Amino acid sequence: MARTNFDSLLSAGAHFGHLKRKWNPAMAPYIFMERNGIHIIDLHKTVAKVDQAADALKQIAKSGKRILFVATKKQAKDVVAEKAASVGMPYVIERWPGGMLTNFPTIRKAVKKMANIDKLLSDGTYDKLSKRENLQIRRKRAKLEKNLGSIADLTRLPSALFVIDVMKEHIAVSEANRLGIPVFAIVDTNSDPRNIDFVIPANDDATKSIEMILDAVCGAINEGLEERKAEKVDMEAAGETKAAEKAEKVEASEEAEAPVAE
Repeated sequence: MARTNFDSLLSAGAHFGHLKRKWNPAMAPYIFMERNGIHIIDLHKTVAKVDQAADALKQIAKSGKRILFVATKKQAKDVVAEKAASVGMPYVIERWPGGMLTNFPTIRKAVKKMANIDKLLSDGTYDKLSKRENLQIRRKRAKLEKNLGSIADLTRLPSALFVIDVMKEHIAVSEANRLGIPVFAIVDTNSDPRNIDFVIPANDDATKSIEMILDAVCGAINEGLEERKAEKVDMEAAGETKAAEKAEKVEASEEAEAPVAE
């Protein structure tokens, strides 16, 4: 069963591309027609591509790996934050920190700095400072939180990126490409799909279009997480069963070897 359907995507405006004069020729395979100077995206292909991307993301989540969502454009920020948080995945919605992937150790240092400030705030160390110094530290903490808050628990490089608007997030895409990290993205008719591993052709400006596609892929991610959890429970149960069987065998062996009383 498809995770999205033609009619739902149509009602969400996912088929509206950009003006013909702004198109990227590499998107030709995903364009159905031109209407009033605007390219119309082939939603049948969008449905297929959403399913393909969702299945791959499900497997990544099932293996216990992390997927980083990236969307700094206004109409995508809130919905991306909500959907990514719902499946426990990190996200960047303010500004992409240059070197976020290619210079990951430096980003981790900034995260540790934020954690250290939190520790000193909680144990009262900063209470001994003047009001001005205390305020400066809190502002610094707020700035770090704004830029790094949702990736604070990202202790290693993500296994995949999910991007809204590859033109706006070209630095993130470039860094992922350099490191061989697969990129999943909603790609509009004005963008270049050639550096994207999993292209989802759709309107990347309409909030409803973005939300519908995220519902599908995050639903798949959640399925992967649930299956991972279920497999873990099964493995633990199997381990307990084997331990019990082993204990029974040892007990039976000890009884057989015990001397018989005369």
